[in-house]
Amino acid sequence: MTLRVTGLLHFGLQVPDLSAGEKFYRTFGLDTLERDDLLVVRCDGRDQDQALLSEGATKRIGHVAFGVDDGSLPQWQRHLETLGLTLVEAPAGGLPGGLWFCDPDGNFVNLRENAPAPWRRLTAAAVNTDDRAERVDIARWEQAGEISASPRRLGHVIVFASDVDGSERFYSRTLGLRLSDKIPGRVTFMNSGPGDHHNFGFIRSTHPGLHHSSWEVANIDEIAMGAQTMSQHGYHEGWGLGRHTLGSNLFAYIRDPWGSWIEYYSDIDTITEQWVGREWDIPPAVWCSAMPSAFHHNSEQIG
Repeated sequence: MTLRVTGLLHFGLQVPDLSAGEKFYRTFGLDTLERDDLLVVRCDGRDQDQALLSEGATKRIGHVAFGVDDGSLPQWQRHLETLGLTLVEAPAGGLPGGLWFCDPDGNFVNLRENAPAPWRRLTAAAVNTDDRAERVDIARWEQAGEISASPRRLGHVIVFASDVDGSERFYSRTLGLRLSDKIPGRVTFMNSGPGDHHNFGFIRSTHPGLHHSSWEVANIDEIAMGAQTMSQHGYHEGWGLGRHTLGSNLFAYIRDPWGSWIEYYSDIDTITEQWVGREWDIPPAVWCSAMPSAFHHNSEQIG
């Protein structure tokens, strides 16, 4: 039996100031609550932790957690030990339980017997396109002006890796993740089975770090209004609106207070087991504004 994780659960992030974290994620449209010494980030309508923020001297990626089938942890433990991996205790900022180990860059990985929780369903906005009039005698701009971004799930997490091709091999071998698409030596996107084009991936850097987390919203209006709201609250640095190449999703990024990025996205490609990942040499977007010079900068300290 080939083992494969069931999906992305959450990520951990250490930040210097939890109050700044709470303000940032709430402004982004997410819910927060305190649990012990952690700030827990959730999406409205979804019973699942999506990010766990802990407080520390510097900002750094804490861990990434994936779900596995109920009752499968003993089999996973044997699998990991067969690969020569050493199991460790949960790090500071990580929830006890499950299995913990480190990847080649020292990032903590957690496997938990929790299936990804359902997210709330969306009501599609009426559109007028291709001679199809779903919205008649209604001014869309009046509705759009009242929209606020409300992410319904964490879609993917992208981390910095010193060897993106080596990281691809590691996560394929350990977690059963599959290649979605890649730009060799620079960017790799991976998936855990049918669904979104990718839910995890890597961007080349000299050392570990969080590049971005990505959160699904309903449509282009929520993306744009969310970015506008973030700017109005002082989070001015961003990139978008645009449509990506690999994954095809519409996007807008905002830089967080610690130098990483957070993304609103919608309309990402859906893939099946028949999808075959390919190697590409293409820009990151089909159309967009100019990419900020700091977009690929790893703000986390080395070591």
